[in-house]
Amino acid sequence: MAKNLVIVESPAKAKTIGKYLGSDYVVEASIGHIMDLPKNDIGVELEHRTFEPTLIVSPGKEKIVDRLKKLAAKSDSVFLAPDPDREGEAIAAHLKFQLLPSIKDKSKLRRVTFNEITKKAVKAAFEHTRDVDENLVDAQQTRRVLDRLVGYQISPLLWDKVKRGLSAGRVQTVALRLIVEREAEINAFKPVEYWNIDALLSPGKEATEFTARMVGINGEPIRVANGVDAEGKEQFLANALPDKAAIDEVVAQLEKAIWRVRSIEKRERRQNPKAPFTTSQLQQQAAGRLGFNVRRTMGVAQRLYEGIELGSEGTVGLITYMRTDSTRISPDAVAEIREWVGKKFGAKYLPESENTYKSKKDAQEAHEAIRPTSIALVPDQIRRYLSDEQYRLYKLIWERAVTSQMTPAVFDQTTVDIEAKAGKTAYDFRTTGSILKFDGFLRFEEEGKKAKAARDAKAAAEEAKQRAQSADSEADEKDSTSEESSADRRLPDLTAEQALTLSKLDPQQKFTQPPPRFNEASLVKALEEKGIGRPSTYASIINTIQERDYVKKIAQKLVPTEIGTVVTTLLVKNFPYIFETGYTAQLESELDAVEEGTEKWTDLLKGFYGHFEKELKVAEQNMEDIKAMEEETDQVCDKCAAPLYLKWGKFGSFYSCANFSNEKPMVISAAAWKKSEKDVLKKLAARFHHATLVISGTDTEGAVRSVEVKDSKDRKELDAALRLAMSEWKKVTVEPDSCDFTKENFAAKPDLASPGSDQEQEEEFCDNCGRVMVLRNGPWGPFMACPGYNDDPPCKTIRKLTHKVQTKPPVQLDEPCPKCGKPLLQRDGQYGEFIACSGYPKCKYVKQDLLDVPCPKCGGEIAVRKNRRGDTFYGCTRYPKCDFTSNQKLVNQTCPKCESAYLVELANDKGTYLVCPNNREKLPKRRPRKGKGAAAEVPEATLPPECHYEKKIGPPKSKEEPPALTKPDPDKTRPVVEAVA
Repeated sequence: MAKNLVIVESPAKAKTIGKYLGSDYVVEASIGHIMDLPKNDIGVELEHRTFEPTLIVSPGKEKIVDRLKKLAAKSDSVFLAPDPDREGEAIAAHLKFQLLPSIKDKSKLRRVTFNEITKKAVKAAFEHTRDVDENLVDAQQTRRVLDRLVGYQISPLLWDKVKRGLSAGRVQTVALRLIVEREAEINAFKPVEYWNIDALLSPGKEATEFTARMVGINGEPIRVANGVDAEGKEQFLANALPDKAAIDEVVAQLEKAIWRVRSIEKRERRQNPKAPFTTSQLQQQAAGRLGFNVRRTMGVAQRLYEGIELGSEGTVGLITYMRTDSTRISPDAVAEIREWVGKKFGAKYLPESENTYKSKKDAQEAHEAIRPTSIALVPDQIRRYLSDEQYRLYKLIWERAVTSQMTPAVFDQTTVDIEAKAGKTAYDFRTTGSILKFDGFLRFEEEGKKAKAARDAKAAAEEAKQRAQSADSEADEKDSTSEESSADRRLPDLTAEQALTLSKLDPQQKFTQPPPRFNEASLVKALEEKGIGRPSTYASIINTIQERDYVKKIAQKLVPTEIGTVVTTLLVKNFPYIFETGYTAQLESELDAVEEGTEKWTDLLKGFYGHFEKELKVAEQNMEDIKAMEEETDQVCDKCAAPLYLKWGKFGSFYSCANFSNEKPMVISAAAWKKSEKDVLKKLAARFHHATLVISGTDTEGAVRSVEVKDSKDRKELDAALRLAMSEWKKVTVEPDSCDFTKENFAAKPDLASPGSDQEQEEEFCDNCGRVMVLRNGPWGPFMACPGYNDDPPCKTIRKLTHKVQTKPPVQLDEPCPKCGKPLLQRDGQYGEFIACSGYPKCKYVKQDLLDVPCPKCGGEIAVRKNRRGDTFYGCTRYPKCDFTSNQKLVNQTCPKCESAYLVELANDKGTYLVCPNNREKLPKRRPRKGKGAAAEVPEATLPPECHYEKKIGPPKSKEEPPALTKPDPDKTRPVVEAVA
């Protein structure tokens, strides 16, 4: 048995570390958190305000915990090595709580942290072990308790007032608020018209033309008013005129103006390199340059951090820990980068001293920025070991780290002021040209541009070669191989007071644009700027609001759904303090104080809960009941022309006819009518408020008859119709003439048919181990799962898909319903496709695939059915009155031996047979039913005599392959997602 036990979170990380430590160490994975608050209870002590959490072993983690306890009891030392952040420290604390009783020498349980998974870093970490940092644990525990208090006490309010299944998150709601408020700004935006004037000028006939923009008149800048900002200060659009009339007047003057160069200013401009990546910067750059969403970025980065197999070098962690807000990198890494830059590019690309960068105010400087673990691992040299996405992200991180220690880029910038004199009026124009003088840290970017230009030129040459084979291709070939597009745009040589010639005036009408919708990168930037969340939470925040169906991603933009807008409006209105962005940022600062040990976690929670409890009591009384919403609109019903009401349903708002009623019919008994006709009419008036009532019954021949009373308020008409019905019919009932017309409120929902909404769905990665999740089929339909779902120990991370996600939209058939005549619909149900009436729920007709065999038990019909696993069986249509079922297909033939009324079709690996149902030896035995509905065991004596009849009718049937699972696209459906560690 090995002497030492090392515990990390993921199997991938365990595999990498195990290779570094050798045979004296056993490295095991906890597969994420092993303890959490219970799901069926709030799990936080509130009565005495101690806020002590009740932690239990996470469901599904019992085997893992037992295994670790056994290993810990046999080991000399136990090292806890989860990630170096609050979550990792909490995992270590929970492991300590579970394992400490099993360890003989308690001092041998130690905490180990490292910022990179390399042999050097791991070895060094084991030489500097420590105890679990309780301040870090308290900070994580406080965040967890805060989220539990908000989620478990506000969510029931949303269930009661809006819809079951909704949930509220302390930080996620604030992030959603930013998106909803941005959408409101866009909807309320009023564009402002403005005009720019560009002039195409030339210093001579043969000289290069250039463009200048009008910036002022007689030395005064031109501008157009553009409302006020958030603080009420006036805003203006620079270098613009307000309307066509002003433009026409200026253009008329400029066409006869004398143009000259007024002044030329030349200066050197420097562009400094940027700091190495923090988490938020990496997420933003990966989105902008690589097109990765936040979850994909963090999933790929997790795998780069935990280790990649590099041939003979073995598994190597390629980057440092990727959840950080620090821009600092270690002195050793700086020295390595500077040495590499000096050797590769020379001294002119290397600054005299190292470049240093400021981190934001509350950054955790104990961490490093995201950087390569070794600059010697050049992306192009190890590309064959990486997937495409791993290579692209690693190259982005590697180049950013290298360029952070290079010299600035230098540009020669020229600004030219131009005057157009027309009479006494001087019109001011300006143009700027910039030429790269020294590339500096842009060396990689310039090389990338040259490589792209070479690829484009090669592709263009190939295309031109193909076109050259056809007639009249010379001009096209010349254009396609032209290199003018890649040349730098330069200003011609100009001197002060030089005369210029006007070639063309270009007035451009423009309109101000609304603020853009957030994408994932810009939302991360906004959260970081406002101090909401931390590097480790950005991905989960964005994932959660999408998975709860509060936000849809359309053309890479985050668009709030109707339910997201409604929930946000209610929460912000009823909890103005708790969901205020400033207060949420303040809580983050207080959590940092808990981590530093300067504030008690219980004091933070007491302050929070004081505000929260007050707002919760007010919300319970005053929150609007969206479920009961019924707003009259100016639209009318397509069926009966009655007004339409806006109501709230399972999937959001919809329009419903005013004549809709779910009132049950009222039976009019002969005794009540005979006793008092007035009382019956009063009861009808009190119960039904619709204009039209339908009186129905059966006549003496048993035929169903009905009559409509158009004006139910007219007591005489209603009384006359009832008198006639009661005298001639039996079983008289009265019900409102309900109109079932509805239509969806598309105006309140994102346009999922817009361009960009049908983009290919990206891969999803397991939050615990980083592997690509796969689609599996379970008893309740498809779900996304980690490939290690059935491993030992398992990784039980899943993403549940609701029935709404899995179903296809119904398809109308030409076939009418045999019961009511309405069109039949092909629907997708829990057990597969089926055909049913479009008039549901009034008409519950379902078309069934029937066999031509009567039910052996009751004489009814036998239908083909499927269970929840998709297996076919045969059952009586009179279920539950008749519970006959068979796993074998019934055939309408009489047994020639025992005269059984039917045979069954049995297929096995030898062939297909017709078998008598009394051939108990041949037929597979069925498992006895369990539960209350199980039938009592039938005595052997009462069974029909054994019959051995069988007849081969064909070869073995090929096994039906289950239909291929296609991954549902959450951008086009309504997913409800849940990740379970």
